[in-house]
Amino acid sequence: MSSLRLGPEALRDPERASRLEWLLADGLGGYASSTVLGLNTRRYHGLLVAALDPPVGRMVLLSKLDEALELGGRRFDLATNAYPGALHPRGFEHAVSFSLDPLPSLTWEGDGWQLTKMVGRAHGERGTAVVYAYEGPPALLELRPFLAYRDHHALQHENEALRRDVWRDGADVVMAPYEGCPPLRLRVTRGAWESDGYWYRAFEYQRERERGLDYREDLFTPGRFAVALRGEAVVTVLAWAGPIPVNRDAVAILSSERRRLREARGGSEGLVGSLKQAADAFIVARGDGRTVIAGYPWFEDWGRDTMIALPGLCLATGRYDEARAILAEHARHVDQGMIPNRFPDRGGAPEFNSVDASLWFVVAAERFVEATGDRDFVRTRLKDAIYAILESYRHGTRYGIRLTADGLITQGGPGLQLTWMDAKLGDRAVTPRRGMAVEVQALWYNALLFGAELARDCGEAARSSEWTSLALRARDGVLRLFWSEDLGYLADVVSAGARDLALRPNQLHAIGLPRALLPRDKALRVLDAVRRQLLTPAGLRSLAPDHPDYHPRYAGGVEERDAAYHQGSVWPFLAGVYFESLIRVQGEDGKDEARDWLRGFAAHLDEAGLGYVSEVFDGEAPHRPGGAVAQAWSVAELLRVSVRVAGRPASPRGRVAVS
Repeated sequence: MSSLRLGPEALRDPERASRLEWLLADGLGGYASSTVLGLNTRRYHGLLVAALDPPVGRMVLLSKLDEALELGGRRFDLATNAYPGALHPRGFEHAVSFSLDPLPSLTWEGDGWQLTKMVGRAHGERGTAVVYAYEGPPALLELRPFLAYRDHHALQHENEALRRDVWRDGADVVMAPYEGCPPLRLRVTRGAWESDGYWYRAFEYQRERERGLDYREDLFTPGRFAVALRGEAVVTVLAWAGPIPVNRDAVAILSSERRRLREARGGSEGLVGSLKQAADAFIVARGDGRTVIAGYPWFEDWGRDTMIALPGLCLATGRYDEARAILAEHARHVDQGMIPNRFPDRGGAPEFNSVDASLWFVVAAERFVEATGDRDFVRTRLKDAIYAILESYRHGTRYGIRLTADGLITQGGPGLQLTWMDAKLGDRAVTPRRGMAVEVQALWYNALLFGAELARDCGEAARSSEWTSLALRARDGVLRLFWSEDLGYLADVVSAGARDLALRPNQLHAIGLPRALLPRDKALRVLDAVRRQLLTPAGLRSLAPDHPDYHPRYAGGVEERDAAYHQGSVWPFLAGVYFESLIRVQGEDGKDEARDWLRGFAAHLDEAGLGYVSEVFDGEAPHRPGGAVAQAWSVAELLRVSVRVAGRPASPRGRVAVS
């Protein structure tokens, strides 16, 4: 998707238009986001969502600006809002075009007049720029700001604690509705401010209603700007959390952001270019370092997601310095041989609730070396972390993570869910995977062999030999305990001698990681089973349809969605390891299949989070998208495969399946 354009037939269908969302990230964890109509359908939508402690502490400060035009004795309300049982105003009836090229632009039109609204998020700053371009007879443009001023996971309701004071500071109108929050500054060219102060009650957010969550909110508007328009006119708005930096200009911000996002495409067209542009949104600041937002609008930076996404977001795009910064930042937090899996959105101590995140860190380090050849960075900045991970997993660390007599990694305890299939209903894990999970063994095997190679480079021959021997034990253990000759694939989990033989995609990591664990004959059988039962046009099902626990639809309230999350929902990021596996064993034929699949998938970038890839899809056609509208590992893994099959040179050092 190089650009998207919608006409009146789409925009004047509010049900359809309300499902098309745009999102602009600021590189700090904050963003601006809404639908193509400006109709907010999520609690997370807002013109200014700021990360107060980057990349977390996110607050929706300015929910929206409602526009109205007065001309010729008539008033045209151009906003669209949802209230109980009604859309009001009905600005969508005047909407004639929307474009995303790459910034969102919405145009309304009437008899002899036209107004276009363009939005840009200031990169690296806590501000949003809006530019209005008008053509027509003399008119008055009214801009009414609506304030949320709350955590982006929460909702606001009318209350007496809100401070109604509004004051002028030079060209800025300033408001500070709640103690302890940054003041909001609004700067509107030629804008005359008129204070009134009203609560608008019961805005409805349809996507939250569908998710079984509270979906009504009250928003406060302190007043309105009135701007006289004559002929062709441009009106600019700056909305800032805190002081507006000197010499900031809304038109310049939009021009700079448009250029920056186009440059993020790296000269690539089609799906590759669109995914490269999307990748830019997820790489954000954490203190002086860098990290990855797992998904918009509600995820923070998660260790597992970061390490899975890093090769696609950074290495496939040539952003090697940012890859270094992300790896170094996570290495700094290693504790008891584990990287954090989650940094809470409201701050506080990191959480280490993952068995696989730390092993993914080692795999990401290996992919970094393959892409850059920079072994010195790994030796000087990552070696201690990698060594700590391998030795801690070997001797035992949190949550029962330890080496078994078979050379494999086991984990878990009551109430714990430590793999990526982590949905729970109360205290019950929907997909209990306590014991030895198959992808953890593949990650352990890869981590040991890369660690052995690193130790050899550092002159530690004995350590290298020891870790190599452990890897061979792990491989033998997997082939002995997990392989089903009758079914032709690997068990998903082995626990207390019992095998869970549900067909799931996790076993693909035994083929598609840098160092394949399965021999070619077994890999071909696994791929055949996966192709027949798990592969869809949107990604891979998390469970085969013939399983009694299969849930084909990801919808409903929290319990319904969690029950389906890993029990049949399709995950597009898993297409990465599937096609990597296919290419490994089938070569050019595998690349051809990947290209065909990617061509079919490309249309999704225009159907939900515009320009992004959703988190999950329904298990059955038409594979309706769900979850987060912009998921880091979804974008990253499809980008990694897209670059892989686009004729780029192979990595410096290829891998072959172990036989």
